[in-house]
Amino acid sequence: MQVTTILVDGVPKAVVRPNDRKDLARFLRNGRAYFTADAPDAELSHRPADEAEAARWHSGYRLHLAWGGSEEWFFGVPL
Repeated sequence: MQVTTILVDGVPKAVVRPNDRKDLARFLRNGRAYFTADAPDAELSHRPADEAEAARWHSGYRLHLAWGGSEEWFFGVPL
C-alpha cells in the first residue's frame, strides 16, 4: 500500500505505510485514543501522503534500516 497520512480534524498527525486496508483500519481503530486524546470527538481520517510527508516517511525508514531494523517492522513516523 502507498504511504498514507493520518489526519485529526483535517490536520496531519502521522505518516504511515500500512500493508493493506485491513492493517490501516486496525491502526486507525487502535490509535484513535492516541490521536484524539485532546479531543475525543475529533474526526480521524486518512489520505495519500503528499511529497513532503512521503519524504519524511522515507527519511525515517532509511534511518530505521541504517540501525539494522527490518522492513517489516517499520510502520511510520509522527508529523
